[in-house]
Amino acid sequence: MLDAELLERITARRAELDELEEQLAEQLAGVRAERDELAIAERVLERVSEQLAEERASAAPAPRTVGGQAVMMIPHRTSDTQEDALPADYQRILSAVRQAAGPVMTRQVGEILGVDVSIRAKLEPLRGKLTRLADRGWLRKLPDGRFTFSL
Repeated sequence: MLDAELLERITARRAELDELEEQLAEQLAGVRAERDELAIAERVLERVSEQLAEERASAAPAPRTVGGQAVMMIPHRTSDTQEDALPADYQRILSAVRQAAGPVMTRQVGEILGVDVSIRAKLEPLRGKLTRLADRGWLRKLPDGRFTFSL
C-alpha cells in the first residue's frame, strides 16, 4: 500500500514537472523570439538614425569662411526660402517668437528658450540673433526694441 501511494505521488509530481517544463520551454521560445525582434529593431533604428543624420547634415546650411573663421550665413527671407534653411537655433528662436501672443522682448524669448535671463551676457547673443533675423526679413523689430513675426 505504501509503495502504491508513494508511486502515485511520484507520478503526479513527474506530471507537474513535465507540465512546468513545457510552460518554461514555451516561455523560453517566446523570449528568444522577442530578443531576435529587438535585435532587428536595433539594427533598423541604427540605419534610420544614420540616414537622418546624413539628411540633416546635407540639409543644414553650410558654414562659410570669413576672415579665416567658419561662420554660419543666415539667408535673407524670400518667397522661396523656407525656415528649414536656417540653423536649428534660429528656427527655435522663430518658433518662440511665433508662439508669443504679440511682440516680445529679448528677455521673453530667452525665457521661452530656457536661457538664464538673469545674466545679461546670456541675453546679448540672443539679442544679436534676433536682430540678425530682423535684418534678414524673418522678424520685424519694432522701434521700442520688441520683435514680432514678419508675415
